[in-house]
Amino acid sequence: MIVRAFRMQLYPGQIDAYRRRHDAIWPELAGALRAAGIIDYRIFCDETTGTLFAVMTLADDHRADGLPQAAVMQRWWAHMADIMETEADDAPVEVPLTPVFSLIEEGDDARD
Repeated sequence: MIVRAFRMQLYPGQIDAYRRRHDAIWPELAGALRAAGIIDYRIFCDETTGTLFAVMTLADDHRADGLPQAAVMQRWWAHMADIMETEADDAPVEVPLTPVFSLIEEGDDARD
């Protein structure tokens, strides 16, 4: 398994909108994420700054790198672009985070 962590940034006052939209995630998008080999995807928010911290666990044979070309992913990005920092194509600005510590249960083969 592969673990990726990154941060993103909400615009001020947008945590409730972000939460509501993710609570109603489109089944088509959830299916595309799973089909791409995303095993676990968690997003946390520092509500004092609007900074989002995401951790994604991928299967070794994942196809997540192809998700940006998927029509459903592009529609989702456009749906979220009004509440968070994005690139010119509406993709969220993602800042990769460097692993500095890991405590893994014996027998767990998750790697960064």
